Amino acid sequence: MARKEKENYLDYIPRPNRLFETKLGKAGHIVIRTEHKGFYNFIAQKIFKKPRFSDIELDDFGTFVWKQMDGEKSIFQIGQAVREEYGEKAEPLYERLSRFMKILHEQHYIVYENKLSKDRREAK
Repeated sequence: MARKEKENYLDYIPRPNRLFETKLGKAGHIVIRTEHKGFYNFIAQKIFKKPRFSDIELDDFGTFVWKQMDGEKSIFQIGQAVREEYGEKAEPLYERLSRFMKILHEQHYIVYENKLSKDRREAK
């Protein structure tokens, strides 16, 4: 019986989800615009005057990481770029970076490219 190879999270290749609009804010930070959809959000918008859209502004670290996500670099490679840019200020680097990526993924702000299909394309 063949052993199943474990996936390494640092090998994942993230890219911004194209469903969300992004722009540069006044401070040069990335701003992600998210729309509040659904029945309960509709009620909150009508009754409580809640906004239809929210703008999520990333900090310096988040903006740098966001700009590194091009659908080609793995999380490990992005971490190396962060280490070069921020040095000791980024530590504990991979714990922090992986948690940040997981939060972005849970909120659907990023998606992961299929590493296997990328490997197959490179082999051709």
